[in-house]
Amino acid sequence: MHIQWYPGHMNKARKQISESLPGVDLVIEILDARIPFSSTNPMLASLRGDKPCVKLLNKCDLAEAEATRLWQAHLEQEQGVKSLAVSCLQPESLKPLQPLCRKLLPDKAQSLKGIQAMIVGIPNVGKSTLINILARRSIARTGNEPAITKRQQRINLGNGLVLLDTPGVLWPNIENPNSGYRLAVTGAIRETAIEAEDVAHFAAEYLLEQHPERLLERYRLDALPAGAGELLEAVGSRRGCLRSGGSVDMEKAGKLLLTELRSGKLGPLTLETPQMMLQEQETTRLLQAEKKARREEKRARRKAGRKS
Repeated sequence: MHIQWYPGHMNKARKQISESLPGVDLVIEILDARIPFSSTNPMLASLRGDKPCVKLLNKCDLAEAEATRLWQAHLEQEQGVKSLAVSCLQPESLKPLQPLCRKLLPDKAQSLKGIQAMIVGIPNVGKSTLINILARRSIARTGNEPAITKRQQRINLGNGLVLLDTPGVLWPNIENPNSGYRLAVTGAIRETAIEAEDVAHFAAEYLLEQHPERLLERYRLDALPAGAGELLEAVGSRRGCLRSGGSVDMEKAGKLLLTELRSGKLGPLTLETPQMMLQEQETTRLLQAEKKARREEKRARRKAGRKS
């Protein structure tokens, strides 16, 4: 899937983040623990430079615990950042964040200005809910759909830490097609920008490969379907997603599967591992190199044609 979903307010938000970063001491990036790679904004690393960074793997209650530990180790060893596994449903999981920020910048924490921390994350990753938990009051607007926060705001948490909230930002071009699908599966991309049935097929293929036993149990299937289409047919039939005449409404069945996956009804799921992403990055790099070579070859042929 090649997704280009970059609403105007996101372009504005990217510019705001870029302009505000020079006055920031620390960056807190919120990731979706189910897709730590795909929910990382690649623009942020170049924008923040060498500023300290804490990555929060949010929704860890919906992810597989061992996979989350692997991702934390990978992020800290390979990227040199600090990480915490957190959940909006487990407020106590956020308690280590402020002490960690003060430990990273003790001089700033004791200054009159305090630590100026920018908090960033892709849409629908739970950023506003986490801010409200940290602030212990309702400050950031929340909602169960992407792109709710539209402007920056500054929140003083006390104890030497000030948060600069930013709108959720996707990047202009999601190069890895599987990352595009995973963002869609977890709800980071509006359903108006994608085909739900297409995304459901991706989710179904993953579940058939990685967690067949959960499908059998959840949907009370007698046997495992052979493919994604057959699985959606079986789910739709079991759950009454039917058109007039008795045929399965595949779009409705797909939306049901996605809703249950997102809510955790299929159990904790992590849709990518560090090793998987290294392999996909290499595949993506090779595909981009091939596309570049073809473009250069076409330009060379056109140039040769003009000369003749």
